[in-house]
Amino acid sequence: MFLSVIVISYESERELTKTLTSLSPGFQRNITKSEYEVIVVDNGSRRPPTVEQYADLGLDLRVLHVEDPTPSPVAAVNLGLDSSCGAAMGVFIDGARLASPGLLWRTRQALGSDERAVVGARGRYLGPMMQRRSMKYGYNQAVEDALLERIDWTRNGYDLFKVSIFDETSRPTWHSQVGETNALFMRRGLWAELGGFDPAFTTPGGGFVNLDAWERACNLASVSPILLLGEATFHQFHGGVATNSSKQDVDKFRQEYIAIRGRDHRRPTAPVTFWGSFESEPPEEELVRERFSDAVQRMASGPMHGLLDLGASAGGDAAGDSSATPTTRPSDAVAKMRATVRGAGRRLPAPVNRSVRSAGRRLPPKIRIRVKRLAGR
Repeated sequence: MFLSVIVISYESERELTKTLTSLSPGFQRNITKSEYEVIVVDNGSRRPPTVEQYADLGLDLRVLHVEDPTPSPVAAVNLGLDSSCGAAMGVFIDGARLASPGLLWRTRQALGSDERAVVGARGRYLGPMMQRRSMKYGYNQAVEDALLERIDWTRNGYDLFKVSIFDETSRPTWHSQVGETNALFMRRGLWAELGGFDPAFTTPGGGFVNLDAWERACNLASVSPILLLGEATFHQFHGGVATNSSKQDVDKFRQEYIAIRGRDHRRPTAPVTFWGSFESEPPEEELVRERFSDAVQRMASGPMHGLLDLGASAGGDAAGDSSATPTTRPSDAVAKMRATVRGAGRRLPAPVNRSVRSAGRRLPPKIRIRVKRLAGR
């Protein structure tokens, strides 16, 4: 099955070079140049990319340009879909994403399992924490370049998993549904049924259009949603609208979605099949449970050692808990929870007790709420 991979680009020469390297036949495993094409659609860059820039990658590559670019990339996505010649097509709405080495091979396998397969891969952030948080501690393109050089990612792309975490919509584990995918693949007929990406989404970056596309695709009649195991796309640090957006911007995206769909966005509820295997075993929390990200621990050793100077104020932010008091240490928070429960004269429920016993980490929000309710009785 011949694949077409559509990559949307805007002012991202540094990131696009790495993205196309990760999609090249020399990096992707068990697939040859003759089995897929890559179509870069530039959405109005001041220095648009050219095919000649990437001639050494050995790609079957085309570069298209949107005649009247808009802040939303939807027109660029649909131009790429309309211009493709594959039996199946996939969309990277964010061209600043590295692909894991088996992404295209596993995708072709999954598509071949069912004519109505909708295939996606989870998304991850490069670095020790959410990039909108890590940038507060000095994470930037130069730091990321140094990190990628440490692991020599072009030699073994699966090492990218060692220096990344799930993004917001791909949590909590490998065996859960996702809110979106930056590698959405379907056969041509299913793309026609979907109608491509919805041009009603006009906010910068497309707002929630990528979440909308995954949800609508999973809800098409008689489809088989499939999520790849052990493969992912890795978000590079850049000036992306969605990644670095403020709470106000996200609220605008949500309001646009509600105006179009008449309700808030929700993850698809259709049953999901998981396809593939792991090159190396993921961290336990990615397999079996949701847990706050311990950025400090991830940077204690290995390729991310000493990457950022979090300082004494990183306890809450590094864990991904925006409500945490920055100067409160995890151990202090656990002690306070214990004192609260003892003051109420109640025993901790078993799940809460297990969480308190966990070494030096904050209680998850749901458990904190439960403890507070106990204390108030």
